[in-house]
Amino acid sequence: MSGPFGIPLPLLTDSYKASHFALYPTAQVATAYCEFRHGFDKDTEDERMIFCGLRYIIEQYIARPWTTEDVDMAEAFFRTHNAGFTEYPFPKHLFLKFIAENSGYFPVRIEALSEGSVVYPHTPVFQITAKGEYSSLITYLETVLLMSWYPSTVATLSRRSRTVIEDYYHGSVDEDGWWTLETRMHDFGFRGCTCVEQSMIGGAAHLLSFEGTDTLSAAFYAQYRLNGGRPVATSIPATEHSVMTAYSSERQAMLSTIEAYGGGVFACVMDSYDYSRALSEVLPVVASKKLEKGGYLVIRPDSGDQVEAVLMGLRAADKVFGSVVNSKGYKVITGASVIQGDGVTSASLRRILAAVHDAGYSAQSVGFGMGGGLLQKVNRDTMSMAVKLSSITYENGETRDIMKFPKEGSEKVSLPGRFAVYADPENGVPVAFRSVEAHPGKNLLRVVYDGGPVDPGVWDDFATVKQRVNDQWSRFPRRAQAVSESLLAYQKQVHAKQELSVSEGTAFGV
Repeated sequence: MSGPFGIPLPLLTDSYKASHFALYPTAQVATAYCEFRHGFDKDTEDERMIFCGLRYIIEQYIARPWTTEDVDMAEAFFRTHNAGFTEYPFPKHLFLKFIAENSGYFPVRIEALSEGSVVYPHTPVFQITAKGEYSSLITYLETVLLMSWYPSTVATLSRRSRTVIEDYYHGSVDEDGWWTLETRMHDFGFRGCTCVEQSMIGGAAHLLSFEGTDTLSAAFYAQYRLNGGRPVATSIPATEHSVMTAYSSERQAMLSTIEAYGGGVFACVMDSYDYSRALSEVLPVVASKKLEKGGYLVIRPDSGDQVEAVLMGLRAADKVFGSVVNSKGYKVITGASVIQGDGVTSASLRRILAAVHDAGYSAQSVGFGMGGGLLQKVNRDTMSMAVKLSSITYENGETRDIMKFPKEGSEKVSLPGRFAVYADPENGVPVAFRSVEAHPGKNLLRVVYDGGPVDPGVWDDFATVKQRVNDQWSRFPRRAQAVSESLLAYQKQVHAKQELSVSEGTAFGV
């Protein structure tokens, strides 16, 4: 079998998808597209989102030839999958046909925006086309293709976090300290993931905005699978509570840590017993050893009120090691800083930075770690990613551009037709047009899969994708109209026609 985890490829879909081959009308061509229906957590002030992760899905699950063994295994499974453990319908004849005639490659074309593209609500991020007898398979791959919601959402969350931190950097960090921004948000999420694959995909998405991670699966994947072996991620030696409590005292634990790693950057968790006393009683005692080694200490609280814990750490470090006031009037701790990695969210990130700023410390004096909040506390609804059929050309040659417009769910209205996406000539924002419209620009939807092996040259390396994120996020406005006026007018026209059919009852066949 060619599928992952011993699962045949025909089963990488929802059950009901297998029955749709007998439900779609006979067609010459069918088209479906994917969009995010709203910004992150329905934010209407900053609607920028990052589309990424489709490459992994295509390489792992789409651009793999199916085999007759896959179909045999699927048939054995479907034999008892219907209600009452009876036989469930599936398009065995179509599967065997493209295995015989198309070397096993699933017979659709997929066009997509480049990895790392910054998009807005309703931007078509990919488009699927199926032709002839395979038109009834138009949405068979929707299930796995939609899983790109996960890396896209993590990448967007990470970038939004960077934006918050950057805001405080502008006001409190000198130019020669901006290099520290790359490590201000650290991925602590590996252990909170449901599986290694999730950690790899989500962790790599985070690395589009920062270099800091403890998720080795993602660091390796991004470096060796996506970036030609060129490094993209870093971490530092650090203690955990088990290390600290393994010693008879925190003083001895810290001294041993300093002896081992005190010549470089290292971190110590300091709340194993009493964070306040560790700062006031242990830190001054080990300071001379730390200064002798000459390295950089990162103090890590892991409990209590986040704002209070960070400020306590900064003030203790300032008292023991001193600080300098930069040109913007903010203190930079000498040879030390604090990292808050417990329970950090977008909201608490802002609260901590505001408190650090108000206390007179530079934003470079505090770093952050996100675990479950980064890689786990997101879902498909966070940015409402969806795939919908948008056009069908029937057997008789009639083309019908269609859209979803539920009476009680206006937020789920979709776009009708086939699409092209062009960069706005003024600001570069990707804007959707009907594909039949003449346009002088280059269509940003590129073919990434066309019913066969994928040319590796289709994909940009990780460094290029990261640069695209950096460039577009900083250049694009926080809000933009991502659908052209002409397409909006056409949507209104199609909507009116379909609404009339509803009011007259023809949409219901009555």
